[in-house]
Amino acid sequence: MLSGLFFAFWRWMEIITLIPTLGMLSWFVNGFVKNNQLTPNYVLVLFITSVLGAVWAIATLLAYHRTKHSAIFVSFVDFLFVGAFIGSVVALRDIANADCARFGSDGRGQNIYISLGSFGSFSGSFGSVFSVNFRKSCAMLKACFALGIMNCVFFAITSVLALFIHRKHREVVVKETHVRRHGHRRSGSGGSRNSRSSQRRRQYYV
Repeated sequence: MLSGLFFAFWRWMEIITLIPTLGMLSWFVNGFVKNNQLTPNYVLVLFITSVLGAVWAIATLLAYHRTKHSAIFVSFVDFLFVGAFIGSVVALRDIANADCARFGSDGRGQNIYISLGSFGSFSGSFGSVFSVNFRKSCAMLKACFALGIMNCVFFAITSVLALFIHRKHREVVVKETHVRRHGHRRSGSGGSRNSRSSQRRRQYYV
């Protein structure tokens, strides 16, 4: 019971942190599509991972009664998401040391600054609504980077909790099976005793 409550809590934490990540990254993806540019891998990988992670978290939370019966599979998928988020964070690692106040001018995060196109080095040159202040782009990517690290931890926690749920559910099933078998034996022995006593009574009256 306690492991199930913790599992639901951390599922909510995953959903709460993945929704803003999806919002910020979808803004980047939409901007690159509008400007007919290829979306950088560090944006696209984290975006796809966040979409799949959010769908998985919501589905397993709403169908928790089914999750208990397939907790070992849920644990395995959560572990895969841990690896996916680690890869996404590694792809975005250059933004970690970037100074958003001097983004692109101090040499830190230079690769991201150039690859961002209209969101970075070419900000304002396309004349679209997505050609905004590149400092805002830096701050949003930093936030996505931090939320990606948080989800690495969150999915690792739910993966372990799913194993505990599987263990507890298995113990409950074993106990119920043992009780049913024991009760069946008692009813069978009681029935045999009643039949023996009735036979004895019939023999006595005859």
